[in-house]
Amino acid sequence: MEVSLMDPYGTNPGPIDSSVLYDQEKHVSSAVWDGQERGALRCHEHTSKLDQWTLTAKQIELVERAGFGYLRLIPAISLDNPLISALVERWRRETNTFHLNVGELTITLKDVAVLLGLAIDGDPVIGLTYTTCHSVCEMYLGRAPDHGYTSGGMVKLSWLKELFSRCPDDAPMEIVERHTRAYLLYLVGSTIFSTTTGNKVPVMYLPLFKDFDQCGKFAWGAAALAFLYRALGNASLRSQSTISGCLTLLQCWSYFHLNIGRPKLNHDPLRNRFPFVLRWKGKQSGPTANRDVVFYRKALDSLKPCDVEWLPYRNMDSILMPDDIKSSLILGGAKTMLICFDKAERHLPDRCVRQYGMLQAIPEDVRRWERKSRGVDGGVDLSAKMEVELNEWGNRRLQIVDGDDSVDENGYMQWYLKITRRFIGRPISLSSEFQRTNSGLRDIAHIADTFSTNGLDQHQIDLISRIRYIAHECLRGQIGGPIILPSSPEIELGKRTRGKEKVRRKGTGKRSRKDDQLQYNAVGEDNQSHFCESAIEVDQLQLHMNRELCSVDSEVDHLPLIDEVDEDDSMQLCDPNIGVDHPDMIHNATGGNMAELSHADIKLDEAELCDTPKEVNGLHISDTINEVVDTHICCAMDAGHPLHFSTSKEANYHSTEDVNLLKFPNTANNIDNSELCHGSIKSSPHTDERAAQG
Repeated sequence: MEVSLMDPYGTNPGPIDSSVLYDQEKHVSSAVWDGQERGALRCHEHTSKLDQWTLTAKQIELVERAGFGYLRLIPAISLDNPLISALVERWRRETNTFHLNVGELTITLKDVAVLLGLAIDGDPVIGLTYTTCHSVCEMYLGRAPDHGYTSGGMVKLSWLKELFSRCPDDAPMEIVERHTRAYLLYLVGSTIFSTTTGNKVPVMYLPLFKDFDQCGKFAWGAAALAFLYRALGNASLRSQSTISGCLTLLQCWSYFHLNIGRPKLNHDPLRNRFPFVLRWKGKQSGPTANRDVVFYRKALDSLKPCDVEWLPYRNMDSILMPDDIKSSLILGGAKTMLICFDKAERHLPDRCVRQYGMLQAIPEDVRRWERKSRGVDGGVDLSAKMEVELNEWGNRRLQIVDGDDSVDENGYMQWYLKITRRFIGRPISLSSEFQRTNSGLRDIAHIADTFSTNGLDQHQIDLISRIRYIAHECLRGQIGGPIILPSSPEIELGKRTRGKEKVRRKGTGKRSRKDDQLQYNAVGEDNQSHFCESAIEVDQLQLHMNRELCSVDSEVDHLPLIDEVDEDDSMQLCDPNIGVDHPDMIHNATGGNMAELSHADIKLDEAELCDTPKEVNGLHISDTINEVVDTHICCAMDAGHPLHFSTSKEANYHSTEDVNLLKFPNTANNIDNSELCHGSIKSSPHTDERAAQG
């Protein structure tokens, strides 16, 4: 496996080559990557009331002849909805496999045979469809449900249980058979063929229960797998929120193959009985709280080869397995079409031959096939509509996968990592990825700003200008919101503070007008330094810094500084006559290298300053900062801290009723002997945007 194919930042979760997973945009993983969580799926399996049926000895014999003797023994198992939901996120309907970072796995015909004890060889489960229930129920059950218990060709499970859950001991054979057919319809409708309706089952299965011996010749296991494949494929679409099918099979398959969410069970003699699903019967022990979809998603995203059990049944006692099941396991590796009435799904064991003890080679391309409803009017046999699929099932014994000991699995993994979806959740959070993208934009902007155009033609110069414009426009749109400087007077300058920044923003969607009073936001409690517990919002503040050491020109656009003020949310203007001696602006650089700037050209356009004792009109900055001499400006950008100001004198604030525009022309000429110290930037996701604009 090539390390170069791995992307530690998760910028491209895959597939790089979309020839296999061509339906990626419809898949739920695309929605999850975009931050659209759907939560845990609603799992529809209705096994909780199966134990309320009381079967006589004659009924049990008929059930076994029909091929459901082992399915009857399987108890209701508590479903882990988050685990099932996370597995569905890894299921791909293009290949009918789970795409994990170790390769593809799937639920095979062999898994169905050993876990449920259902036949995987025999006649396909197909027949007539029905749009009403009355006639077919009358024929095979001797009773017809009222309209309140039916919906098209489906009947409520509750109706079957109410009328047929207890058969009289002395009932004639015809009554016993009718009660048994009702039980079988309830059994398949609540387990292997459970639907998303919640409590209904199609009556189209009833005619297959007419002759119990003939019923035992159907490949019910293959039909159950076709039904589950279709349910997994539907649930993997981003628009779905429910899943049906035999979810007990899905969950127990995961327990056997993946060391994720696997419960620790109390010892139970049934664990050593067939079918192997009984291994997980009993009370679970161990922590199960706080295991949501995100928990299992992260576990699957970080799955290791040691967490996968490719051959989980090799240590199981084969003596427990019936001979008919054991003899049919060879078909577990058949590349064929699975059929359950109108549902036809491909069984592709060649994509996961490691589950058969073989080395995995690059599999053949999967032929695309359209899944469509083949439902027709009642009384029409579907066999004529599915001739191609039936022929493929008939040739299943000719399509058994075979291994090749000369296969190099490294070549397979190199291919697989290109065609698969490697991540479901983002390895890096959206906020961190935003900061990384923002940093890249700043680098592009800097390169465009400093790129020499000497020797370039006009077209090339226009391209450079276009790049510069786009980069600055993107940055301007991302940092247009206010920057809030929390107050903490007791923290000394230049020192780091602990804890996460907590900021409450208010009214950031509107921009102040020139003749409006400045609006200020309250900030959360935080241990960060602040200039006199306040800062002035400056609109369109641009700071051009020419570093002598790093030779970097930076531009800071729209840097508003917000302060927490009184309840009336009105800013009170600083006295313009305040004398400020030697203010220091500290920036704590991570590398310790401080670039001294000999020139600081500061432009402050349309900046609004309130808190003047009277109306201020057309006041120039040169009139207000005559007392600022030998000013030293030092930048110290702490990781996670905004700019910090300190003065040798306290600023006294006064109220005002009218605030007008102050203009600051040619600010650089009024500041003598300025020094701006700026070092390497180290920022956190919360402050990178406002602390590293240079």
